[in-house]
Amino acid sequence: MPSLVDASGVTLDVGTPPRRIVCLIPSTTELLCDLGLAGALAGVSVYCVEPRDVMRAKPKVGGEKNPDLDAIRRLEPDLVIANIEENVREHVETLRGWGLSVWVTYPRTIDGAIAMIRELGVVTHTVERSRAMVGELEARVREVREDVAGRRRVRVFYPIWRGPYMTINRDTYIHDVLATCGADSVFADRSERYPVVTLEEAAARQPEVVILPDEPFRFRRVHLADWAPFPDVPAVRHGRVHLMDGKLFCWHGPRLAEALRVLPPLFR
Repeated sequence: MPSLVDASGVTLDVGTPPRRIVCLIPSTTELLCDLGLAGALAGVSVYCVEPRDVMRAKPKVGGEKNPDLDAIRRLEPDLVIANIEENVREHVETLRGWGLSVWVTYPRTIDGAIAMIRELGVVTHTVERSRAMVGELEARVREVREDVAGRRRVRVFYPIWRGPYMTINRDTYIHDVLATCGADSVFADRSERYPVVTLEEAAARQPEVVILPDEPFRFRRVHLADWAPFPDVPAVRHGRVHLMDGKLFCWHGPRLAEALRVLPPLFR
């Protein structure tokens, strides 16, 4: 029986197509639907909202950090999909202890996300669809990397939280999306993957673009006022503080294609 090793180092037998899938990761739930597996989704997390017309009818099994494990077991899935960063290891171990098959992902770069799509195609027996998606993404990534290769890098402040402000270093998927599209986090050099910073620290690094995403923290128009005290920051001076869809930066799967189309012009 063929098998693959997932991001947690556990081997999964992939000889039989899964018929009942529980997915705990919003971006992967959307990806599964793009692979033609909407009908196989037996349950999803409460944060799995896309595609909306499909998700409205799917049983919810709690949040990513606090899923209802008994509810998952009652759904009798033959595959549960989780993520090292988004989900809790002890929950995954409990599900495996009950005899459930769990596939754990952990893409930290664009290339890693593309590899995850390829592997998920094998795990779910949707190899042809995943291969087509991977081919299109790889071609687009090559085009974008060639296009931005000769450009000056744009300095970006990208917060993921407010109160306190948190941001990203270079060892994150978000930063690799930025880097591929021609930008760098102004806190790329920090040792913590998601460092806590002050706005004064961010302003001192003189970002040329500030991106305020709508997830995981939902930045809104009212939060633009946070930057009013810093008129000499290039991003503020030139009107380049942007409220944006966070899915472009942190959802693995089909959103990557949109990110590669939308973001490079933003950093020219």
